[in-house]
Amino acid sequence: MRFGTFAVVEAGGCVLVHSLRLSSGRLPKGRILTAEDIDALTAEGVTEVTAVRLEPGDMLEDEAADAIASAFRDGNTRRSDAATGRVNIYAEANGVFTVDRATVDALNRIDPAITFATLADHAAVKDGDMVATVKIIPLAVDRLKVDAAISLVSDARAFTVKPYLPHRVTLIATELPTLKVSVMDRTARSLEQRLVPSGSALNREVRVGHDTEELAKALLEALGNVNDGPQLIVIFGASAVADSQDVIPAAIRAAGGSVEHVGMPVDPGNLLVLGSIGEVAVLGAPGCARSPRENGFDWVLNRILAGEHPTAFDLTGMGVGGLLKEIPDRPRPREVPTGPGDKVSVGALLLAAGEASRMGKDGPHKLLAAFDGVPLVRRSAETLIAAKIEPIVAISGHRHDEIEAALAGLDLSTRFNADYPSGMASSLVLGLSLPALSGCCGVLVMLADMPAVTAVHVGEMIDAFQRAGGGAVVRAVHNGKRGNPIILPHSTFDAVRKLQGDVGARAVVETCGLPILEVEIGLAAHLDVDTPEAVVAAGGVLKG
Repeated sequence: MRFGTFAVVEAGGCVLVHSLRLSSGRLPKGRILTAEDIDALTAEGVTEVTAVRLEPGDMLEDEAADAIASAFRDGNTRRSDAATGRVNIYAEANGVFTVDRATVDALNRIDPAITFATLADHAAVKDGDMVATVKIIPLAVDRLKVDAAISLVSDARAFTVKPYLPHRVTLIATELPTLKVSVMDRTARSLEQRLVPSGSALNREVRVGHDTEELAKALLEALGNVNDGPQLIVIFGASAVADSQDVIPAAIRAAGGSVEHVGMPVDPGNLLVLGSIGEVAVLGAPGCARSPRENGFDWVLNRILAGEHPTAFDLTGMGVGGLLKEIPDRPRPREVPTGPGDKVSVGALLLAAGEASRMGKDGPHKLLAAFDGVPLVRRSAETLIAAKIEPIVAISGHRHDEIEAALAGLDLSTRFNADYPSGMASSLVLGLSLPALSGCCGVLVMLADMPAVTAVHVGEMIDAFQRAGGGAVVRAVHNGKRGNPIILPHSTFDAVRKLQGDVGARAVVETCGLPILEVEIGLAAHLDVDTPEAVVAAGGVLKG
């Protein structure tokens, strides 16, 4: 193959490197120039083209990509048609994608023209997910190189999708007085969701005391007839495993089973227990598996559901890539931004940008309504100041000049959100992107139209957040019903900064996997003033 610039009159049979637009139509990249193409180029005054001249033994990119992709001894996958030198490979089942790195590396080292990329080994996939792609870089490649690639992959199983096998799953949860029933209920729902892709079913849930003897008895009772299909037992302990002789591993042994390994180098997921009783795998789930967020439990669970039998060697080989996310609620967090000394720092974000559309067209602005002679937006800011929270940033938008004037002279900073018509998310994104707040351990988000929230309420929420070491969401509630304000931990900031539209942080809070601490502040948690009637009913005087 020879790449270069060729005179048009000599370019017949060459492969066009760059597309050309002519008055008679477009000649696309990769086109083999015909006599008619040469005439058309000449007629429009084109004298040279950048192209590739094929030599004996060359294969065009699509032909080469298709030949290599067709040679794979692939299992449970399908291939796309070749286009622009690429063939994509897709899963045809829900399962676990496994790949032989040595084969993939050897293929990619045959020639720079030939590339092959895949998902990570043991990635969980669903039917239709792309798992690999063959891409030929130049427009043509030496056939001998393609033959070498075909020979390599024909003699090896480079990859496969191992389909999940539906399992009968028993959940055994141990109880302590400190563990809420609601947490255990949420745990069962989370496990059921994890089982859906495999077609497995949670056919039994048992709750026993956090005691070795009680748990061992429950394990023996959970063992079913293995002839009914694969079975799995998952244990959620009320207390984290602290030792290989702790309750969960001890109970597995007491039930006649064996413990393969305690712990794993995946974070979150360190405190996993892998064992078995006869042919039945037993998984002691780490606490993080109560959350739907990916953690080490998923990695081991998926392998078992795909028919594998993970060993201690497998678990101890998961460290590279095993750092999944920061865990800010540890007793000693790895890295949490702090303020002076060791105190967990909390800033405040006052949201005052909304259009107040329910106040009526051209109606008074609710945040300028007077409460005890003070504009509501200023009253809300003064509540934060009285709670000794700093820094404080107020986000303005609709009628921002008047809002910012009402805040003049206070110890806070203001930022105008030009995108305020798009909704609340833009104000959250702006606020948590500011250096003043992005370095805090947590940020209290306060809606500026909540006149009943007091400095005492804010202080109680900050105290709860600091007692948790900055590792929990703190939410104001009344009679168990969520309200506002809310404190968002630093670990949620990235997710919040991806929000769009007229939404708050609720979705982030419910999927972040962190504990949610509820602080009862009475009716103040639900009292906002969105209409003229609500302003008056709350004791305000309409102005502005």
